[in-house]
Amino acid sequence: MEQSTPRLRQIIAAVIGNALEWYDFVVYGFMTVIISRLFFPTESEYASLLLAMATFGVGFFMRPVGGIVIGLYADRKGRKAALQLIIALMTIAVAMIAFAPPYAVIGAAAPVLIVAARLLQGFATGGEFASATAFLVESAPAERRGFFGSLQMVGQSIAALAGASSGMFITQSLTPEQIDQWGWRIPFMIGLLIGPVGLYIRRHLEETTVFKEAHATAEQKTSIAAIFQIHRRAVFAAFGLVLSNTIMYYVVLIYMPTYAKTQLGIALGEAFIAQVAGLLCLTVLTPVFGSLSDRVGRRPILMTACLLYFVLPYPLFAWLQADPVLWRLTVMQMTLCSAIAVGFGPISTALAEQFPAHIRSTGLALAYNFAVMLFGGFAQLIVTWLIKTTGSPLAPAYYVMFGAVAGVSAAFLLVDRHQDKVLH
Repeated sequence: MEQSTPRLRQIIAAVIGNALEWYDFVVYGFMTVIISRLFFPTESEYASLLLAMATFGVGFFMRPVGGIVIGLYADRKGRKAALQLIIALMTIAVAMIAFAPPYAVIGAAAPVLIVAARLLQGFATGGEFASATAFLVESAPAERRGFFGSLQMVGQSIAALAGASSGMFITQSLTPEQIDQWGWRIPFMIGLLIGPVGLYIRRHLEETTVFKEAHATAEQKTSIAAIFQIHRRAVFAAFGLVLSNTIMYYVVLIYMPTYAKTQLGIALGEAFIAQVAGLLCLTVLTPVFGSLSDRVGRRPILMTACLLYFVLPYPLFAWLQADPVLWRLTVMQMTLCSAIAVGFGPISTALAEQFPAHIRSTGLALAYNFAVMLFGGFAQLIVTWLIKTTGSPLAPAYYVMFGAVAGVSAAFLLVDRHQDKVLH
């Protein structure tokens, strides 16, 4: 009991800090429709939307840079030090957005300010997944690594749920004029509380034993070239699995409020209701599948998830398109979010287990952030362009199906270590 209580306290602190961190990053995605007309005004609503989406994607350009820099820092100075640095940087970035004057006030400086904030957010978030995942998995008992690792994704789900809930609140409580004048800032102001709360939480974390042991050996030095040379299979397996899951996540969760409003004519407030319902399913089911992976292995569950990503989107998008009403959107979101939970459950642990401790944060950061940058950050932009180019509102389903094929291929490269008693 004496050992389990500090460990539980550590895990709770890590998950809460992780949830707070991701909230700041995803809330921009939910506010895209509003931000596009305030900071990127053009004669074409479509062009404004593309510019705002591109700015959302710009933040992802810095994620590999932040992932490598902070990953190296975490592998040399510790997981705790990296997690504290990340939350300080994110607080500065969200303050820049929360207090940014719109285009009507300062002209071209407004979009420049938003782009700068997104770049800083991307740099900070680039280190979050790897550092937090390494911390959680290294803190876990051998027989529960899948469950503990799934809490990384639970943190992301809680963040998205909080972002969708704040979006639902302002769109249903305020008039369009109030939202444009000041209401859109509320979710970012809430995120601004992350600074003091997150820093306090992460200051009380203790470094993992696995890291301390690796740090004490000559193996501790990290080389990017060595990671690609010695751990090439692990990098490709991680890249493909992240590609698959990140496309599903950003299309189904981040893009859907915009899709519902612009393509289906569903009010933004109603779209957020469907998001909240789906995110509740995701948050509850993710640890269930993480725990299941401790019993049956990571690969079978990840392959099942990718197969669901392939077979579910097209019929559900077609069904919704035939009669675009709130209850159908809600059923679709709950179904797809439940499928995402299948993949989210084991993925963090599965990826962490591919790399040894002395390069774990850096290896995770490389594979994760490049995949998210290329296929997640610009998912909204890609899908919007595909819809415009093909004339088909079902284009999002095709993009998700492409990711599913890549995910199944990557799962074959994965080394399943769920039965290993020691995590090196």
